[in-house]
Amino acid sequence: MDKKSGFMSRKLWLGTTIAGAILFFVVGIIFWGGFNTAMEATNTTEFCIGCHEMEDNVYQEYTPTIHYSNRTGVRAGCPDCHVPRPWVHKVVRKIQASNELLHKALGTIDTPEKFEEHRLRMAKNVWNQMKKTDSRECRNCHNFESMNPEFQKPRARKQHLSGFENGQTCIDCHKGIAHNSVRHMLSDDELEKLEAPNPDYIRPVPQMYIDGLAKVEAMEAEEAEVALKAKIDAKAVEEKKIAAAVAAALASQGGDAAAGAAAPASAINVDWSKASTREVTLFYPGEASIEWVMNGREHGGSRPFMKGGERCVTCHEKETADMGAKIVSGEKAESTPIPGKRGSIPVTVETTYDADSLYMRFSWEDGEHAPVPFVEGGKMDPQNPMKLALMLSTDDVEFADRAGCWGSCHHDARSMPDTPAEDVLAGSELKDRLAFDDGVTKYIKESRTKLEVKGRRGKKRGGWDKLRSEEELVAAYDEGRYMDLVRYSSGDQSSEDGMLLEQRHMNGGQGSEFEATLSAGTWTVVMKRGLTSDQKGDISLEKGNLYNIGFAIHDDYSDARFHHVSLGYKLGFDNAEAEFNATAQ
Repeated sequence: MDKKSGFMSRKLWLGTTIAGAILFFVVGIIFWGGFNTAMEATNTTEFCIGCHEMEDNVYQEYTPTIHYSNRTGVRAGCPDCHVPRPWVHKVVRKIQASNELLHKALGTIDTPEKFEEHRLRMAKNVWNQMKKTDSRECRNCHNFESMNPEFQKPRARKQHLSGFENGQTCIDCHKGIAHNSVRHMLSDDELEKLEAPNPDYIRPVPQMYIDGLAKVEAMEAEEAEVALKAKIDAKAVEEKKIAAAVAAALASQGGDAAAGAAAPASAINVDWSKASTREVTLFYPGEASIEWVMNGREHGGSRPFMKGGERCVTCHEKETADMGAKIVSGEKAESTPIPGKRGSIPVTVETTYDADSLYMRFSWEDGEHAPVPFVEGGKMDPQNPMKLALMLSTDDVEFADRAGCWGSCHHDARSMPDTPAEDVLAGSELKDRLAFDDGVTKYIKESRTKLEVKGRRGKKRGGWDKLRSEEELVAAYDEGRYMDLVRYSSGDQSSEDGMLLEQRHMNGGQGSEFEATLSAGTWTVVMKRGLTSDQKGDISLEKGNLYNIGFAIHDDYSDARFHHVSLGYKLGFDNAEAEFNATAQ
């Protein structure tokens, strides 16, 4: 009689006994545990920098960055950025890593020189992969839907909003944030392709983001209004003190002396209490031409500027002082920095009008003299301690709607990097059509057949020699595609009224009245300009319309591009949409 089979010998499925099933189960647990342990052991920063190729190169670049150390104490290590969290994708990445082990054995990047030789290729591999996955590893920590614009700078708010609406992803803008950037080594075609929006990544703007945006903009507007009022009140108190001191001094000298020393009355009689007031920060632009603005390799905002029509003030108005400081130091867009030159000038602008004229009053603190090391005597324009210029245009001028007068500043203008040599100008067939006495002056795109933006194959940037025909220039003028320009010079207290099209013309307009004083370290310049004019180059101003306006101040005897400029703003009349809203007398 056969013995009855034991419990462990019972067969379950496909002839497998219970004992065999338990054995397979235990082995499976051990295998899975070992496999997962190995996966996690190779998923640490310590493992990643176990070879000197990583520790001596990218790790050293990573440790000074915010991803390594920051105020919150949250650190993103190598696997956080370079290894997917989803299990299947993680396994695939581990398999791909076998190729890296091969190159470790081959010594492909075992010296700093070899690493640099292959850096761009390796970076492109990472960038392309992140582009394909909508920056999946970035979004492990940085979720679009969780962003609060209240804690972001204006430029970041705008770019993130653009990301929602146009299908941008993190890596489009944030290359080189943990390692040395090699974005500049990409070709123009590669850059365009890699950073192009992907419609598949378009996502609805979260209501929380919309609410936060409205809240922070309202808060900033209120803060700016309070700060401006405080500044105006302080200025009024200071003026009263000065007036009282002057009156006391004159009174002590007797009535006759007081009468003889009385300051002349202003010829521009305006009730400034009825004017609107706004403070703007003019900044040092260095060599940042319109070609620089249009070039995505140098200017990260070129895509929204060129293709989205975004205005410069949208992203940059709150950071002009920082921009000026960076440029004036020579850190960016300036090859000949002037030691001690200030990077920005806060200017208070008051704007009003009556039936016939526009009135503007500009006031700002005078700065310390910073001698120019590459000019004899240290003063570029010794006759003029200060010059103030103002440009007006309609939206008929390309770029004026978003950049103001920036569209007239080119990379080949005088004192700019690509300005042509004197002998080139003297031998040019355009010397009879353009005045080259002071080199290439300002011009606008409408006057040229082409602008060289990127300087490919060694070409000079700009378009000074691509002048349109005389007939085309006349047509452009007749269509209103020019800029009205007025300028005041403090040296001889003179003013000029001209226009910009194919070059700068400093005559022909109706003229403007100016008064300027330097008192107690503060410049005050008052301008009176007729609203309507039939003179060449003038733009007549009408209620109900918005006009593009920009300012420039040449302080400290400066000249040419070594000035301080505003971004492009809007001028209107009793129009709340205008940044400079002229209010009626």
